[in-house]
Amino acid sequence: MPKRIVIVGSTGSIGQQALDVVRRFPDRLAVVGLSTGRSVDLLAQQAREFGPTAVGVADVGLYNQLRSALADTDAQVFAGPDADQIASLPEADLVLVASVGLSGLTPAMNAVRAGKTLAIANKESLVAAGELILAEARRSSSRVVPVDSEHSAIFQCLEGEQPASVHRIILTASGGAFRDKPLEELANVTPDEALMHPTWRMGKKITVDCATLMNKGLEVIEAHRLFGVPVDRIETVLHHQSVIHSMVEFTDGSVKAQMGLPDMRLPIQYALFYPHRATWAPSRLDPAALGCLTFAPLDLGRYPCLSLAYCAARKGGTYPAVLSAADEVAVAAFLEGRLRFSGIPAVVEDALEAHTPEVAVNLDAVARADAWARERAASCVRRLEV
Repeated sequence: MPKRIVIVGSTGSIGQQALDVVRRFPDRLAVVGLSTGRSVDLLAQQAREFGPTAVGVADVGLYNQLRSALADTDAQVFAGPDADQIASLPEADLVLVASVGLSGLTPAMNAVRAGKTLAIANKESLVAAGELILAEARRSSSRVVPVDSEHSAIFQCLEGEQPASVHRIILTASGGAFRDKPLEELANVTPDEALMHPTWRMGKKITVDCATLMNKGLEVIEAHRLFGVPVDRIETVLHHQSVIHSMVEFTDGSVKAQMGLPDMRLPIQYALFYPHRATWAPSRLDPAALGCLTFAPLDLGRYPCLSLAYCAARKGGTYPAVLSAADEVAVAAFLEGRLRFSGIPAVVEDALEAHTPEVAVNLDAVARADAWARERAASCVRRLEV
C-alpha cells in the first residue's frame, strides 16, 4: 500500500519539488491532500493530476474559484481556517508542511495532534513554536522529520548516535547573493539582485533570507529545537559550494558530514520515505568533478541578522517568534521596493529591543508575540520607507 501524503503549500517551491518526487513513485506515494495560500489555478492543475481527496486554499475569498475549477472532481474543497483541516485527514500517513511563514503552524500542530508523521520545511513555525510542536508530537507519538537540507543532514548524521555524544553542530552557509559584494554597496542592492542565489533555487522570501543570512539564524534556532543542542554549541561556517549541508562533531572528536548536490529533492525524498531510502537519485555527486570544497568564517559585520538571531535564541521565550515575524514583514517590504536591504536588520532589531517577552507556554502566547511584532515592524517600515 502506498504511503498517503498531504502537502501543505503544494504550489510553492518545496511543494512542487515534492510532487516531482511523487511522480517518480506512483506505486509508493499517493497524494490525499493539497493546499495553497492563493495559487488556485496551479492547485487545481495539481489536483487533477494527483487526485487528492481534499484540497484547500487559505484565502477564503478564492473558495468559489477553486470549487468551480474542480466541480467535476470528487475532491472536497476547504477555504480559510478550514483549509488547515487537511493536515489531519484520517487517511493521511504523512503531512509535509511546505508553506512559508507562521501560516504553517496550525497545520503542523494539527498533523502531530492527529499522530501523523510531520515532514516540516516551514522554518517559521519551528522557530516561533518548535517546543510546542515537539511536545505535542511526544504526547501523540508522532514522528517529526526535518526537510531543510541542513537539518535533514544533521538528522541523518545523528541516526544511530546517542544524544549525549554530540559535542557541537556546524551549519554550513552559502553566504547568499551578496557574499562577495563590497559592504558599501549593500545599501542600494535591489530585490532582483537579492534573488540571484549562487547555488540554490528557492522561493523569494527564503532567498532574501539567504542574502541577509537570517535563514541561517532561523536554522540555528531550529537545530536547537529539533536536536536539543544548546545554542552556543551550534556554529555556522561559510561554505560556497553548498555540497556539505551540515556537520556534527561528537565528544570523541569525530565529525560526520552529510553531502550532496544542492538539490532540495534529496532531503524532501528522504523525509517522504523515512525510515527507508528511495531508489531514485535526483542528482548524483561526482567528487572528482567538484575539485576543492572551501570553508571560511562568517563575517557578522556583513550579516547582522545572524547576530540578531543568535541573540533571540539565547533569550528564548517569545523573542524567536518576534524575530521571525519582524523579518517576514521587513522582507516583504524590501521585495515590494518600500525598504532598503539594510533596513531589514534595522526593522528586526527595533522589534527585538522593544519587545516585552512572555514565556511561550502555548500557542496564544506565540500568536500575541507574532501579532505585536508584525505591527511594530510595519510601523518601523513606515518610518524607514524609501
